[in-house]
Amino acid sequence: MTDICDDAGSPLEGAIRHQDLITMPAVQAAVSRGRGVLAFQPIVQSCQTDRVAFYEGLIRIMDEAGRLVPLKDFMPLAEDNELGRQIDCLSLSLGLNTLHEDPGLRLSINMSARSVVHEGWLDTLRRGLSADSTLGERLILEITESSAMAMPEAVLDFMAEVQSHGISLALDDFGAGYTSFRYLRDFCFDMIKIDGQFVRQIASHRDNQVLTRALQVIGQHFEMFTVAEQVETADDASFLIELGIDCLQGYYFGAPTIAPPWKNPPSVARR
Repeated sequence: MTDICDDAGSPLEGAIRHQDLITMPAVQAAVSRGRGVLAFQPIVQSCQTDRVAFYEGLIRIMDEAGRLVPLKDFMPLAEDNELGRQIDCLSLSLGLNTLHEDPGLRLSINMSARSVVHEGWLDTLRRGLSADSTLGERLILEITESSAMAMPEAVLDFMAEVQSHGISLALDDFGAGYTSFRYLRDFCFDMIKIDGQFVRQIASHRDNQVLTRALQVIGQHFEMFTVAEQVETADDASFLIELGIDCLQGYYFGAPTIAPPWKNPPSVARR
């Protein structure tokens, strides 16, 4: 057994490196075997917060013992390589299957812009759409702002294909990256999801109020639906509703859950 504490760092740093060695092979093996599930979180309408506009399906990977591997343990390392594309394929496949099983459902699925040129991911999408013509109009694809800006031309080409099938596109974590406003003008995103760092404590944080208003104005100018992420308190929800944000997402309205909540709808917070 190799000692995880060496001269190059502290015992904690050694333990972290050792955990990385354990986690990544386990994740790769789990993804190759399709050992993933979606956790569903509601996005509610601001005008009527007891009504769900759609759900976001968040990928969860399970190890061989059936335990969920925390995303923070592998996604930063996986996102830029082939494992990240395989995770995106698995997430999309699970999402399409869920939509096929529940014809009244609308669902968003996360992806990296790097997957828009990945043949495996594109094949997964095309097979799903050919098997069920209703899926496109009920599917929302969320692309992170940072990845979209890394390859804007590819994203623009991708938009033309998917929107012809009725698929909606969301710019995720808006405000956290470095959006070129030239590309934002050319992009045809249907919605923006305002990054949670600007939403948390917005009721009492003047800077967050100003920044969220600015992001909302940008969204409205480009005729994009606005969603506030990480809404955690009643005060923050009330402020965002008064501001005119279209939809709200966060633990105040519901935590992600593996059990499909629309099959046994819980009571959600009201204004």
